Amino acid sequence: MKTYDYVLVGAGLYSGVFAYLARQKGKKCLVVEKRNHMGGNIYCEEIEGIHVHSYGAHIFHTSNREVWKFVNELAEFNRYTNSPVANYKGEMYNLPFNMNTFSKMWNVATPAEAKAKIEEQKNAVTGEPANLEEQAIRLVGTDIYQKLVKGYTEKQWGRDCKELPAFIIKRLPVRFTYDNNYFNDSYQGIPIGGYNVIIDKLFEGCDVELETDYLKKREYYDGLGEKTIYTGMIDAFYGYQFGKLEYRSLEFETETVDTDNYQGVAVVNYTDRETPYTRIIEHKHFEFGTQQKSVITREYPKDWSEGMEPYYPVNDETNQELFQKYRMLAEQEPHIIFGGRLGEYKYYDMDKVIESAMKMAHEELK
Repeated sequence: MKTYDYVLVGAGLYSGVFAYLARQKGKKCLVVEKRNHMGGNIYCEEIEGIHVHSYGAHIFHTSNREVWKFVNELAEFNRYTNSPVANYKGEMYNLPFNMNTFSKMWNVATPAEAKAKIEEQKNAVTGEPANLEEQAIRLVGTDIYQKLVKGYTEKQWGRDCKELPAFIIKRLPVRFTYDNNYFNDSYQGIPIGGYNVIIDKLFEGCDVELETDYLKKREYYDGLGEKTIYTGMIDAFYGYQFGKLEYRSLEFETETVDTDNYQGVAVVNYTDRETPYTRIIEHKHFEFGTQQKSVITREYPKDWSEGMEPYYPVNDETNQELFQKYRMLAEQEPHIIFGGRLGEYKYYDMDKVIESAMKMAHEELK
């Protein structure tokens, strides 16, 4: 007789949603987490009375009514709307690219003028785009590319835009309206009290072991549960036997500043190549904070190597071929379910993680 119905490896959103739904069905769950806290990348730390997003900005947005209903049962959400600003060598531009951006860039006033400007500049590239630079110019023209795309993208990927494949930027959001709302989704907001409110509810009633490496005692933990939900790196699970999947990583530099308002917005992207970080997050603005001090985080993209946090799967052809080899092995594991961003080697927004976990739980717990 096993001690648990499910052993959940990783305490992120995917595991949390499954655990919550499993507990509603009377299932017993053990959570095994390498970090010293629950919640994965949505974990928040409180500094100066501000909920600091410890692993970068997490703004909840979805068009899935079922997912929105689910999260609102766990926490009340505020009306935060993501309206980031780009800083190019001190010039400030609204994002995503919209009439406010074009008006500042070219001193135009109407959609027709903006469209004409972009069409004129797109002609700098003829034929099929051979790389990301050419693809971006074909989408938004040379001015926006040079000031708002090139430097930021090169920092994100650690490579020159001419060396990056065109398919990475299949589209760039361009709006010919004066609308700074970054997302097109029906629902958007930040949980009041931070994401830890949601985390606590999702894992309520589970047994938890923090600072524990499941892979070092895999047989032991698999022996405790009828099934294992594994949300770690799929290649690590198999000892990198086919080679390592590639990721981009991030480094965060957080400081408390002695001002009540450092930059006037939650997120400022630094789009020139020379500034080493890609953005500065001022956390209090996610919850319309009025604290006397502020907390800011600078975000530095890095190449991932073992021991670092893997954030963004590099979903190019080579890595997808490698992932398929691991996935074929995973499909032969009757007692292990691979899920989440690392288990499925897939970039997931939060709502898509929840959607995926709900779908899997529905199939598993019926």
